[in-house]
Amino acid sequence: MYRMFRPARLAIAAALVVSASTAAQAGAMLDGFATMPADTFAPGPTSGQFASSANGRTLPLVDRQPVQGFSAVLPGPAAGTFRVMPDNGFGTKANSPDTLLRLYTVRPDFRRWADQGEQGSGTVQPVDRDTGESLTAFDKRSYVTLNDSDRLLGFPIVAEGDHYPYAGTGPGSADIPVAPQIRERRLLTGADFDIESVRVDRRGHLWFGDELGPFLIETNAKGKVLRAEVPMPGVMSPDNPHLNGGTPNLGRSRGFEGMAIDAAGRHLFTLLEGTVTGDAAGSLRINRFDIRAGRYTGEQWLYKLEPQGTNIGDMTAVNEHQFLVIERNGTETPRFKKIYLIDLNQVGSDGFVSKTEVVDLMNVADPHDLNRDGATTFTFPFVTIEDVLVLDARTLLVINDNNYPGSSRVDGEPDPTEFLRLSLDVTLPLDDQAALR
Repeated sequence: MYRMFRPARLAIAAALVVSASTAAQAGAMLDGFATMPADTFAPGPTSGQFASSANGRTLPLVDRQPVQGFSAVLPGPAAGTFRVMPDNGFGTKANSPDTLLRLYTVRPDFRRWADQGEQGSGTVQPVDRDTGESLTAFDKRSYVTLNDSDRLLGFPIVAEGDHYPYAGTGPGSADIPVAPQIRERRLLTGADFDIESVRVDRRGHLWFGDELGPFLIETNAKGKVLRAEVPMPGVMSPDNPHLNGGTPNLGRSRGFEGMAIDAAGRHLFTLLEGTVTGDAAGSLRINRFDIRAGRYTGEQWLYKLEPQGTNIGDMTAVNEHQFLVIERNGTETPRFKKIYLIDLNQVGSDGFVSKTEVVDLMNVADPHDLNRDGATTFTFPFVTIEDVLVLDARTLLVINDNNYPGSSRVDGEPDPTEFLRLSLDVTLPLDDQAALR
């Protein structure tokens, strides 16, 4: 099993934190709130030509890309800034071949409460991806676009075709030429990968976790692919381009939803969203990947979904053996949206890693009504919540994936993207670098 690399005092501190949070119901307070409108766009080729209009929004988006669907978050280039990663676009491989894979850089101006009263606008602004300098709009300075300009990927990508791939009979069923900028720059789209997680290694390279393979994709800091996609040994989804008539053993869109990296930036920990055929019901595999060796180590753990849980949304490191995991259901009643602390060094007799509730996202104290809904209890009932970042030992950043334009809490209105600063009533046993990943 996984070896401890930190001193024994870290394990002792971790045990104390777990014991404390087990003894009393974990809780959190909304310490900051900001929102980004659903209708937020960036320049790019026309998108949404193969997706359905919804909630009063008509597709396609001519010469625009949606800035939405955030499925991962990283620290940004300056204090208070963050890099946020949309997933593949409109939800499936089939409906997203014209949606670009990008990382955007933002600064939320959190609405917070201080002694003198409420402060902050509660808005989210674009910033320069390299400096963190404020921008007036999401333009090319605010994002990185993934590309395979060196032709390293091991399967044909959308950019290699004359027309977008589409097998449906509805919107976009006629042949539509691939946008020239996608072809010329070999830009990656949501029909190539469904990226759901991203981490930065010790060299500054980006590693993306994909659901269609599932694959790992390595790029440089500017988004250029550096090697062929890395498959998960023995696991293939129905959308894997290398399936070649074989039998998939993982459900569609159930690949690497969560992925963490260790403090040294040398090992990734990948968490599948779905159960592999033959594994125990409700179990999700965690695997360790050696970045320097470029291969999986063979070490594996199992995460157990709660009876109410249907999916995980994200995983991020707290220290070298403990991680935060978002677990949720969809629109079922009651809605179930929680964050757990798991420990790879504590595996039960049932074979599953230990987990301790840290936050119930459906029951967050909001004594100052920072989201202005008239209540002092905040709930986060979005269908998909896929971003968590450790800001310090008692503070988390949490963001939803708004599934533009399909998800809607208010009839006829697509969901916005909400950024939460959560103050915890427990102290996380951080290593020195956890808040920087």
